Amino acid sequence: MSVQTTPLRGMPTWLAAVISGAAGLFYAYAVWNAVAFLIAQATGPLGLNGAGWALLLFASAFPILVFAAAFALGVRRAPTVLALLLLCGLALVAVFWLNVLAYALIGGASLVVG
Repeated sequence: MSVQTTPLRGMPTWLAAVISGAAGLFYAYAVWNAVAFLIAQATGPLGLNGAGWALLLFASAFPILVFAAAFALGVRRAPTVLALLLLCGLALVAVFWLNVLAYALIGGASLVVG
């Protein structure tokens, strides 16, 4: 009894690069915003305490981690699946960033020294 196996055919490398490169620009914008907000808060008149540094550094690294996870999950799948995974990851990054901003506005006094 012989089992026939067909080789898995993934998407072409150039297509994965185009999709992830286009989505990566949006992720890079999220990182850029987080780093700019971190610099603005750290160089402010009061500075940041440990919790503020931890929150804003994680907010800067979070889009990179989500992009890497979405890319790793979708690179071996169909192009539409990769694009949807990257889009869902971007939505997750956007929600997290809005939560960081809301926390900074509402409970911002707990993030600064003084």
